[in-house]
Amino acid sequence: MATNHPDRPKKHEALEQWFKSMNQLMQEKPVKGILQSIDDFFRQPFPHSPFNIALNETEKEYIVKAELPGVKRDQISINIINNSLTILVNQTDVTSEINDIARSEKHMASTRRLSRTIPFSVPVNERRTRASYRDGLLEVKVAKKQGKKIDILDQDE
Repeated sequence: MATNHPDRPKKHEALEQWFKSMNQLMQEKPVKGILQSIDDFFRQPFPHSPFNIALNETEKEYIVKAELPGVKRDQISINIINNSLTILVNQTDVTSEINDIARSEKHMASTRRLSRTIPFSVPVNERRTRASYRDGLLEVKVAKKQGKKIDILDQDE
């Protein structure tokens, strides 16, 4: 025997309203942009490296050059951990949208994080590492650790 429950229509309406709200949320910025980014990633997950790197090696150091056009010095972080160098770029762009009819203004920020990690085959001396940045070109000179030279004695001595 079916009984009518007085809360069922209210629950149904509430659920329907929730679905409408979620659908509206998915169509608005920034959620729509995030969903589009996820779709783009799965279409082409690794289209190219985040930025170009050149690595040269001398007897005493590694020289890493990274092309970072349009990046400001304070947006770059450099870390050395376990014989590898990581270059991280955090770019935040703030955009404003003004609606004259509603007389409102929206500020939106988007952050783009790019990173590259370069492993080294020889232990490095992080204390003697130096970096410079000019005109979109980052240069990092990573000193190699100098081990202790061991003299080999002749068995007759």
